Amino acid sequence: MSATDDALLIQRLLAGEQRAYRELVSTYQSAMRAVAYAIAGQRHVDEVVQDAWLSVVRNLANFQARSSLKTWLLTITANAAKTRYTSSRRDVLLDDLPSPHGTVGDERFASDGHWRVAPSAWHQDSPEALLTEGELRECLESTLAGLPELQSSVLLLRERQGLEAEEICNLLGLTLSNVRVLLHRARLKVFATVEHFEETGEC
Repeated sequence: MSATDDALLIQRLLAGEQRAYRELVSTYQSAMRAVAYAIAGQRHVDEVVQDAWLSVVRNLANFQARSSLKTWLLTITANAAKTRYTSSRRDVLLDDLPSPHGTVGDERFASDGHWRVAPSAWHQDSPEALLTEGELRECLESTLAGLPELQSSVLLLRERQGLEAEEICNLLGLTLSNVRVLLHRARLKVFATVEHFEETGEC
């Protein structure tokens, strides 16, 4: 959302428009859950997000647009998670569980995390077309669910929510190098799943 969109949505929220609240939740709920998941773990996600929404409603009139609405909401979520729980999950474990399909070699990727050479079957279909296929989508969702909590959250915040690495660092209390390691490891496992699916037709 642009700053103008944010301002209009805030006006509608402050006017008590119920549809505006539904829009707010549908737009930002998944990003808030990803932040809560990274800090507090799966068991406490619902409680943290509920705490965050209560805080948002109480403080809506004080939103001053120094940051985007999204950043403000995610910061509130991170604070709610940190206030309610302490966690040792933020340590990056270099010997985390491997992907069931192994990982794809680092040499396959550019520094931005994208393929240097795409999987073999992509000469027939674009990546966008492949991702619309139900079986592959389910396979990727299964892979994401099986990632360590921090890897999954960092990947979702970067790829689905479009946050920059520095924003993720600030929200999760991680160093930039830790975020890069987590993101790299998560991408390798996802890419390995894609290649395995392309080669075998199975997850």
